[in-house]
Amino acid sequence: MRTGWKENMKEVVQAVLPITIVVVLLQIFLVGMPWLVFARFLIGAFMVLLGLMLFLQGVKIGLLPMGEAVGSELPKHGSMFFLLFFAFLLGFAVTVAEPDVRVLAHQVDFVSDGMIGSNLLVFTVALGVAVFVAMAMMRIVLKVPIQWLLSGGYLLILALSFVTPPSFVPIAFDAGGVTTGPVTVPFILALGLGTVAVMGGRSSFSDGFGLVGLASIGPVIGVMLLGMIYG
Repeated sequence: MRTGWKENMKEVVQAVLPITIVVVLLQIFLVGMPWLVFARFLIGAFMVLLGLMLFLQGVKIGLLPMGEAVGSELPKHGSMFFLLFFAFLLGFAVTVAEPDVRVLAHQVDFVSDGMIGSNLLVFTVALGVAVFVAMAMMRIVLKVPIQWLLSGGYLLILALSFVTPPSFVPIAFDAGGVTTGPVTVPFILALGLGTVAVMGGRSSFSDGFGLVGLASIGPVIGVMLLGMIYG
């Protein structure tokens, strides 16, 4: 347990310290922000350090084992509908809990003066992730090459980008990016690896990965369709 905390501390310091040093150097030699604002930044950086340590520990002792356990249990019931339904449900739930999605939804709500409510955008993104997580799980079961799904998904995105209102296109691509956040990625990866582990004739490398890449397609398509409705 103590070793785990030390590893987390090392990882977090390596992640937070470089940007902190850059901001400190900018403050000293270039920007010259008010010292009250700079002090708040230092306090915030320290809080981020503590928060990331706790988060990483939670991921390692909770999210990853649970995701693998759920992924290994679902295929044992022998029902494709059962597997896809719960993959859809879990994909939706973890996306709703994703902090990055909440930040994007809040910013869009603010910029659009409430025209696109934060809850609407969160549910749209979560629905897109859920659909493609279910598709990714179906790909594992049916041994569908991931290139087909990726090619089809991005061709559809390309086609929709020509008919989606221009103001929604960048939001859509940001929506795809925020789904690769600290809550969604560990759980979805663990879910896929857990599923592959109990299915014969599957490779952890070729079949267990790719779920996050596929999941990020869904929100882009979902927000583009939302833009066509609002546009």
